[in-house]
Amino acid sequence: MNRETKRVKIAPIEGTLDAEVILPGSKSLTNRALIIAALARGTTILEGVGLSDDTEAMLAALQAIGVRVSIEGTTVTLDSSNGLSAPEAPLDARMSGTTARFLVPLIAAAGGGEVTAHAQMRGRPMKDLADALRALGVRVDGDALPLVVSGRVNGSSVSIAPGVTSQFISALLLSAPAYPDGLDLHLDGAAVSRPYIEMTVGVMRTFGADVDVRSDRIVVSPGGYAARRYAIEPDASTASYPLAAAALVGGRVTILGLGSASLQGDAEFARRVLEPMGVSVYVDPYQIEVRGSGVLDAIDVDLADMSDTAPTFAALAAKACGTSRATGIGFIREGKESDRVDNPVTELSRLGISASVDPDGFSITGGSHHHAAVETYEDHRMAMSLALLGLVESPVTILDPGCSAKTFPGYWEMLDRLRSTARSRPRVLAIDGPAGSGKSTVAKRLSTLLRLPHLDTGATYRAVTLAVLRSGVAIDDHESVAQAARGATIVVGPSTVTVDDVDVTSAIREPDVTSAVSTVAANPGVRIVLAEAQRQWARARGAAVLEGRDIGTAVFPDATLKVYLHASVEERAQRRAAETGDTDVESMAKAIATRDHLDMTRESDPLTVASDAVVVDSTSMSIDDVVSTIEALWEEQG
Repeated sequence: MNRETKRVKIAPIEGTLDAEVILPGSKSLTNRALIIAALARGTTILEGVGLSDDTEAMLAALQAIGVRVSIEGTTVTLDSSNGLSAPEAPLDARMSGTTARFLVPLIAAAGGGEVTAHAQMRGRPMKDLADALRALGVRVDGDALPLVVSGRVNGSSVSIAPGVTSQFISALLLSAPAYPDGLDLHLDGAAVSRPYIEMTVGVMRTFGADVDVRSDRIVVSPGGYAARRYAIEPDASTASYPLAAAALVGGRVTILGLGSASLQGDAEFARRVLEPMGVSVYVDPYQIEVRGSGVLDAIDVDLADMSDTAPTFAALAAKACGTSRATGIGFIREGKESDRVDNPVTELSRLGISASVDPDGFSITGGSHHHAAVETYEDHRMAMSLALLGLVESPVTILDPGCSAKTFPGYWEMLDRLRSTARSRPRVLAIDGPAGSGKSTVAKRLSTLLRLPHLDTGATYRAVTLAVLRSGVAIDDHESVAQAARGATIVVGPSTVTVDDVDVTSAIREPDVTSAVSTVAANPGVRIVLAEAQRQWARARGAAVLEGRDIGTAVFPDATLKVYLHASVEERAQRRAAETGDTDVESMAKAIATRDHLDMTRESDPLTVASDAVVVDSTSMSIDDVVSTIEALWEEQG
């Protein structure tokens, strides 16, 4: 997209996503590493650098104070062996908060200079940082950008109120190893966005700094940094956008190179925000994978430690069922590129979403939105988050989309790549078989192993049966039973089953339900209702493991892989006896045989082996063997 493009219209995606995403390097980590590299002895090589307006502003400033810089792709080599010098002209931080704030203490170590910025940045807080440097003996003219710094640090102890932005603390810490006596920084109150301070300390230590962190005090020893090769993680704040896209549209998105080993607090977005909203989340040290269904639960969440994701959460909340609230983010009304509390509320209201500003955040009631052109306030996060709403239901036009280049120049191309992965047909692993053959156990294990959503279709039939029994209609009254099925709201989750918002997880396993479920399940009207519900469930997620008695023959005749899991009646009776503690194995075998006969001879969608199904006889196999066999079959499907 041309940077001068004035607007872009984001249209809904048809189908569900299935994408692996490689994101640019973290802007926050990059700018921290660049400051450290400027102070390090020798040559530092940074790999995976996220080149954007913010990082380009930092690189230009470092070159102006004597750092030799070379760039090849996303690898940046920096050499400051000749030392730092005061800049001849003002250093332009452009619209970058980290660049402006990190440079001011750095040039105090270089002998002084001037830092200026775009008009938007000039209105953002700088006074507390300037006062802290003054307390360290540095002369700082001005309390907002442009700031003129002269003289060098000749003190080591200072107090700072960390309630406006953690960037002031990070700025002082990053240059502290170059100060003659280091730094003894006292925190006068609770720090906002504490994970960003922890990130700063983590990078400093990687480059050899001695940092002692206490609850209200951080002590940095003098001695400088050691140059080294350092890989920049993908940007965790930016990762919130494609992850949220999967939650909104449905389907799978995997972020490569970012996971539980990350230094970035925003890497917790999937666990702390998406998972409570009902999104399936898988995290290992080096990847985050989510699978959404397009259906989100409203939540209340404290975003104080991950405030950059507040606009992303606003977009998610706009489509959640109920009212969501973000708290702990009152400080971002002034410390960021724009008022990220008021502005999301204003623009969501423009789209027809009910939203309001709270004392320490915002409240948003999910619902339908209509097409409108939304303002971005020259704020990259406003542009990128509001665009997500255009992916579902109705388009959204983004004004000034080019502002995303501040941190993610390729954002709009990334959305196009996500769109290109969309598909309308889900990948389904269908497991059919008679009662007691191990379908549910195997399906759950495979769901975890393959990271695919699992729907226990038997639970849906049991839930309908319970609804019928509680309605009082006769189970042989086909029309009344079908009507009860159509009227019941059934939700089968990972660990709970509800009927009309009442938890019936245990109740559907009671003997009265077990004895009636075959009769209810044989009702053609019930099967039509639940088969379509099962199809919609899988389509919304883009892939699924489903088990039952007609998944591969009636519900998903075009399933990616069909497995018919079988075991002898005697073996199934022994298994059921072990589960229930019933010692009358012979009677149990007769009951299973009767259930088999009913399932195989019912008029509507009887239990049978699909012509293209793989039959797996588990009579003499362990669960591990069965799971391994089916896993191998699935992997063969690609």
